[in-house]
Amino acid sequence: MSPDSGLLSPVYAGTPVEAAVDDRAWLRALLEAEAALARAQARLGTVPTDAAEAITEAARSAPFDVREIALASRESANPVIAVVGALTAAVRDRDGGAAEYVHRGSTSQDVFDTAAMLVCCRAVELVRADLGRTADALARLAREHRDTPMAGRTLALHAVPTTFGLKAAGWRLLVLDAAERLRSVRTPVSLGGAAGTLAGYLEYAPGLDPGGYADRLTAAYAEETGLDVPVLPWHALRTPVADLASALSFTAAALGKIAADVQVLVRTEIGEVGEPAVAGRGASSAMPHKRNPVLATLIRSAALRVPALASVLHLCVSAEDERSAGVWHAEWAPLRDCLRLTGGAAHTAAELAAGLVVHADRMRANLDLTGGAVVTERVAAALAPELGKAAAKDLLGGLAARAAAGGRPLADLLAGAAPEVLSRERAADLLDPAAYTGAAGHLVDRALEDPRQSGLRPCTE
Repeated sequence: MSPDSGLLSPVYAGTPVEAAVDDRAWLRALLEAEAALARAQARLGTVPTDAAEAITEAARSAPFDVREIALASRESANPVIAVVGALTAAVRDRDGGAAEYVHRGSTSQDVFDTAAMLVCCRAVELVRADLGRTADALARLAREHRDTPMAGRTLALHAVPTTFGLKAAGWRLLVLDAAERLRSVRTPVSLGGAAGTLAGYLEYAPGLDPGGYADRLTAAYAEETGLDVPVLPWHALRTPVADLASALSFTAAALGKIAADVQVLVRTEIGEVGEPAVAGRGASSAMPHKRNPVLATLIRSAALRVPALASVLHLCVSAEDERSAGVWHAEWAPLRDCLRLTGGAAHTAAELAAGLVVHADRMRANLDLTGGAVVTERVAAALAPELGKAAAKDLLGGLAARAAAGGRPLADLLAGAAPEVLSRERAADLLDPAAYTGAAGHLVDRALEDPRQSGLRPCTE
């Protein structure tokens, strides 16, 4: 069993992103980064082609013990040195001459940061695919409930009517915004050598133009990994990690907004939506009648954690010198947690959106709870030409309070207070919540025309 099996963070347990960022995935990426470097150097003639092939084969097929490498990493504060040792031994078993070309001219941070970008790119691909599924499901809900009236709530209370279609369209817009932010994050290879000058690589390329070789090696490395070409070595320029942290933080928060709304709407006394029913899901350990909103709960648990973890990654931008002592190292665990928590939340959100049950009858019943008070804004606007804006507002405030206190229906009170302006029938029409949803339908239509694609362009081959 893995030391971290997700017991305390079930939001990502068993989801695709969990395997994409576990220790085995990181080790695989580290080995891929080493092999890709050898192939890039071979393309430029500074490593024999057969040596690069032997390194690639060993990286792909030799058995490596993750725990053994982790323990060995305590002696160097990073796993790359232990990986290089294990890979070198594996290559030597296949081709003794090829072993000397492992990690040639390189440094730990080049390999680790490149591997990190491979892991991040693959995890983000999974996240964006789930965001696409979520956006599609929310688009369906927005279309189906374009004109389904419900109470808009501000500061926890009924405000004015809205539609569930508009709420779903708003959720979808957040999801598309998140997918767009993740798509725009660049994932570059890391190639700088010991202090960002590529001197170690150049030393093994005698007679070649330093600048030209550095550029060609970086481009070849990027092509071998499927990652981007950086403008400069970024050992101490942590923009890629900080940008990813920001995008993941926003994504988790956006999904958290959906979860928070669902948690409000599923409350027993509200009952306007329900999570998809799955046998055994949501059961209470003590109360047989309960079916808890576990999907929204899982999403929200991630949404509350990712921004805090992302703040650590932003703090790590303030790294000293050409390579930090401890700051770079502090990124690794929060970065993985941001990836797997956001990935788990996105996978859960896709299921929630696809199976969300909408209770339109409860929405209408809740709209009618205040006997029309939810549209007093509309009535005040109708009375303003005759009574004046302030007087109309004061009148409606007093009548609504009397109706809420258990007196006559608001429509009767309104007709009696201003009979020269409103008939009983006209008052009843004005107090119909379904007739006061403004431009909600148009806004839904406009939102569904958003041209952005929610799918993901694969960032690695």
